[in-house]
Amino acid sequence: MLLLAVALSFAWVETAFAHAVTLGDKGYIQEVTGVHLIPFLYLGAKHMVTGYDHILFLFGVIFFLYGFKQIATYVSLFAIGHSTTMLLGVAFDFGISSYIIDAIIGFSVVYKALDNLGAFRLWFGVQPSTKAATLLFGFLHGFGLASRIIDYDISPDGLWPNLIAFNVGVEIGQLLALAAILVVMRYWRATVSFARQAYAVNVLMMTAGFALMGLQITGYFVAA
Repeated sequence: MLLLAVALSFAWVETAFAHAVTLGDKGYIQEVTGVHLIPFLYLGAKHMVTGYDHILFLFGVIFFLYGFKQIATYVSLFAIGHSTTMLLGVAFDFGISSYIIDAIIGFSVVYKALDNLGAFRLWFGVQPSTKAATLLFGFLHGFGLASRIIDYDISPDGLWPNLIAFNVGVEIGQLLALAAILVVMRYWRATVSFARQAYAVNVLMMTAGFALMGLQITGYFVAA
């Protein structure tokens, strides 16, 4: 499990822009007009399933959650957050530089890893609200989605039905990714080495988050 986590972490860092759509999908989005619910549903699901940074954050969120009600609460908060800012961002044509928002998403991974390690209670003697943090970072992740959609300049003909379909697809992709994570976590938590490996995996998560932040901040200044 630890070796798998290492491999996934480095693969994720190498594909820092993985949650952007492929060139073929981008061309389709830019050229299509009218209502196309199924294709946009598919694109939304694909976006989330291949969005390693989003998935890594979710992985951190549910890392120490065991009850279904707890998991559903946190996942719902994250979904409400990113759905809200994605739709509002497109509606008001408000986007953030992809480098900046991706650096913030990287920071969200760092934050969650530190939270899982108990760093805030140790350093500051307080535990920030994990629910508030999940909702806040959901808002920020949503701006990442909105910025991508604005960049692709989707035709206004059928925009809102297509956008809603895309958002539903994102939620479906999130649930699929979450289901796979929970299956793995269920068996991993049953091993005697979970407690020891959990610390190392969260350190790797934090390292991956810092790496993404560094890549995106560097990219911002290089592209400026």
